[in-house]
Amino acid sequence: MTGRGEPPEGPPENPPGGEDEYRSLVFDESFVRAARLQEFSAQERMGEPARAVRSVGALTVRNTRRRSRAAVVLVVLITLAFATAVYIGFRNPYPKPVARHAEPLRTTVVPLAPTDEVPGGTPETLVSDGPAAEFRTGASGINLPPVRRTENFSNSQVTAALTTVKDYLVASSIDPDVITGRMVRLVGRLLDPDQTAQFDRSVSAPADDGRHSATGWLVRFDPADVELADTDIRVQGTLSYAETGSDTLEVVSDHTFTYTLRPAVPGPHRADDASLFTVRRELHFVVDREDLRLHRLEVRSAYVQAGPQSCSADATGALRPLLAGERADDGGPEGTDPYATGLPKAELCGTLSVSSPARTPPPGPDAATSPPGRP
Repeated sequence: MTGRGEPPEGPPENPPGGEDEYRSLVFDESFVRAARLQEFSAQERMGEPARAVRSVGALTVRNTRRRSRAAVVLVVLITLAFATAVYIGFRNPYPKPVARHAEPLRTTVVPLAPTDEVPGGTPETLVSDGPAAEFRTGASGINLPPVRRTENFSNSQVTAALTTVKDYLVASSIDPDVITGRMVRLVGRLLDPDQTAQFDRSVSAPADDGRHSATGWLVRFDPADVELADTDIRVQGTLSYAETGSDTLEVVSDHTFTYTLRPAVPGPHRADDASLFTVRRELHFVVDREDLRLHRLEVRSAYVQAGPQSCSADATGALRPLLAGERADDGGPEGTDPYATGLPKAELCGTLSVSSPARTPPPGPDAATSPPGRP
């Protein structure tokens, strides 16, 4: 017979080329990993017709070299950028902004002379029957106005500026240790450092030159002459604020402080030897962003009316009250009421003219609104 046929004994069990021929070969994972061959792409095979595959190891080395070169280039670029920034910083054509310096305080202290003998009485009677009967006591009489943000200052920043001003008013006008001349540090630590030297000279060597009057910075009595008959100081007044620049706020305070005093004499006092002393302070403050951060301020100007005093009294270092039963040795040119609202009047000396309690309304809900400024 011609042609291919099956053998008489049947087909062989393991024909050549069958599956059993490669059964002893095992293509495990290590074998596959070791066969680091990769087929070239169609475009690569067109350029190299003799090669159908390439070694993955060579490709890895090539890619590693490319990444190394890219890393080196990146490091060089970063170094150049840093060097350029440093160079521009040293060669900046724009001048640095000039830091703002606080101006010296300008002070005006006007004594108010009584026309008659200074009335005396008990502290309770003097306060309840006097023009300060409706005033609040101590720091509660210094109210903050309604706070609204400005163009460049937030609500919290405006509140911080007003709070610093209130702290200054409390320290310089209400604190008993400051009033009686025992301490000034509470006031000095709230000032801008540019004003510290002026403040120190004013309290250590006061002078009537409009710049170095201690009573422009604070309320102070000579403890050798007077003492507080009542530590509850009555206060009424207003606070206002305005933005005067992108970096500064101006705050104006106008408050009247009423003190109950008696002679500083050894031994027991008479019950009716107390008298009232009134100080009206109009202060202009400037607060910048650095002041806000450090809880300090600049006192730009201080206009003070205080009485009863004689016009000839030297009140630059401490106020010189006339006490119960005393008279002024001179008088002022016109009557000046420190309890009246509006523009304070009196240039060098004034005659103390106190309004009745009926003419001085108690502070209402708008007591902390803007006061009129003094030209």
